[in-house]
Amino acid sequence: MSQFDLTGKVAIITGSSRGIGKAIAEEMAEHGAKVVISSRKQAPCDEVAADINGKYGEGTAISVPANISSKEELQNLVDATRKAFGRVDILVCNAASNPYYGPMAGMEDDQFRKILDNNIVSNHWLIQMVAPEMRERREGSIILVSSIGGLRGSAEIGAYCISKAADLQLARNLAKEFGPDNVRVNCIAPGLVRTDFARALWEDPEREKAASRGMPLGRIGEPHELAGAAVYLASPAASFMTGQTIIVDGGATC
Repeated sequence: MSQFDLTGKVAIITGSSRGIGKAIAEEMAEHGAKVVISSRKQAPCDEVAADINGKYGEGTAISVPANISSKEELQNLVDATRKAFGRVDILVCNAASNPYYGPMAGMEDDQFRKILDNNIVSNHWLIQMVAPEMRERREGSIILVSSIGGLRGSAEIGAYCISKAADLQLARNLAKEFGPDNVRVNCIAPGLVRTDFARALWEDPEREKAASRGMPLGRIGEPHELAGAAVYLASPAASFMTGQTIIVDGGATC
């Protein structure tokens, strides 16, 4: 059996109707996992789940929409997963928001709170909902999709970077807490990737060219190029890895 085999595992992936989350869900299904597709809107979630079921067999994926700002909807996401599949083995906290672009001096309080709530507090909620069963079974993998923004400052997306730095520390703290029960908590820190979330940073060819110029690989990333890191962290191949961050950025931070 491959170290990367996820057969029999059940994964919740937030923000998985498109972009990086969708790519992670597809790749985990490819490696044998049952996957739960979740984002705010029902129709896009249904479409991704149907595509995965068509490729890997009916019952491989289910669709459970949830707004990450709602603790009740996140609890329903977890409850619906347990009802369908009986357990949660893998949690990928991928969904995030960034409603403000510009210097922090111009940010409204509600915008700052939304970033912190959606990018940090919602992850905390979900983890607290799934961790007890993982700890009881003495097995589980929690993956936070952070960002290289959490490793350096920014004059345009400062609050987002703050939230992503907090996710790195959340993983370290929980790795210490959960490690004795063999539950691992890690982060992935993407660089600039061609997603709708980052569209403002790449849809203008000149901006994309400028961004690519600072990368050793000379280009921005594609969503599928993040999926392998998530499969690794979820699989037995990463059984001795916790509290860490995998940077996948085309070399931008080197």
